[in-house]
Amino acid sequence: MRIERLFLEHFRNYVHQEVSFDPVCNVIFGENAQGKTNLLEAVQYLSCGHSTRAKNDRELIEFQAENAVLVGEILARDRDFVLRTELYREKRRKLWVNKVPCKTSSELSQVFQTVFFCPEDLLLIRDGAAARRRFLDNALCQLRPRYSAALAAYRRAYAHKTRILRDCEEQPGLLDMLPEFNERLIQSGALVIHYRAQFTEKLAAIAASNHADCSGGKEQLSVVYKTVSTIQNSLEELPVLTQQLRAHMEAHRNAELASRLCLSGPHKDDLLVEIDGRDAKTYSSQGQTRTAALSLKLAEREIYKNVTGEVPILLLDDVLSELDPRRQEFVLNRISGGQVFITCCEDDRLPVLLGGKVFHIFAGQVTG
Repeated sequence: MRIERLFLEHFRNYVHQEVSFDPVCNVIFGENAQGKTNLLEAVQYLSCGHSTRAKNDRELIEFQAENAVLVGEILARDRDFVLRTELYREKRRKLWVNKVPCKTSSELSQVFQTVFFCPEDLLLIRDGAAARRRFLDNALCQLRPRYSAALAAYRRAYAHKTRILRDCEEQPGLLDMLPEFNERLIQSGALVIHYRAQFTEKLAAIAASNHADCSGGKEQLSVVYKTVSTIQNSLEELPVLTQQLRAHMEAHRNAELASRLCLSGPHKDDLLVEIDGRDAKTYSSQGQTRTAALSLKLAEREIYKNVTGEVPILLLDDVLSELDPRRQEFVLNRISGGQVFITCCEDDRLPVLLGGKVFHIFAGQVTG
């Protein structure tokens, strides 16, 4: 799969831009704050309907414009697709696949997927649990449309329950609604746990192999999915997970009412990452945690390939400059086989090593 052409209008600092890409490798260079990351962000948005850099779509619209347009010409599954997104300041966005309106952003992900890797991802292991949940969610929302729907349903029910718990002392009648939203959380939450567990099982095996290769066989990486305590085996069948999640929520009912907080559910999940049997977040060096993060992100790409039969587009945003030569070589040796975008500050050795097209970006203008 690949993106052949991209058209942007009033997206970030791009007033009007049209660019055609190499099917294999695209090296994008320029000074900071010129628009390199914005270009990759546009490709990512067309693949999943959201940006990992923006809190809302309004941030993606050029400062003085009222709307933004993104159009991508995609080759996937031996077919041509045109994806179009229109973003507005004052109304809901609009999405199309081949001129057919989309009901949800997951319809974009069914056409093509991206794996976005930026310097912040190198802190994935050291960050809090929210960063690792975000990693799981971003990957699974592209890979499994049903997961995306379950996660959206869970978040809606969580928001409602949080408001009920917050306001129930002043409005006791709100508690009558609590059983309904608990059941919604249980049903959608069990699905979220099911998909996260299945994905993590595949992720752990591939990431462990990657980490062993990068460390020269000197270190062993393990990744374990951690969810609510009543679920001993998150790979159980969905009815079992549903029953065990319900038991956990019922056990925490009084604590939730006392604290006015939603304490039970997969919104507190985490990945336990260990290197040689020790918690990587606490005990590993910066080099070890960076290797582990690299291993996880490249494993994500491999899972997409194994599940869909196609290699997702790999977006590397100034990652190589943050790595030592050994880790740079590790990444470069594993990016073949699909379309790749790499940003860097200077037109250095990458074009010689990788071939493909080279683009220069200055003040929201692409040349090359």
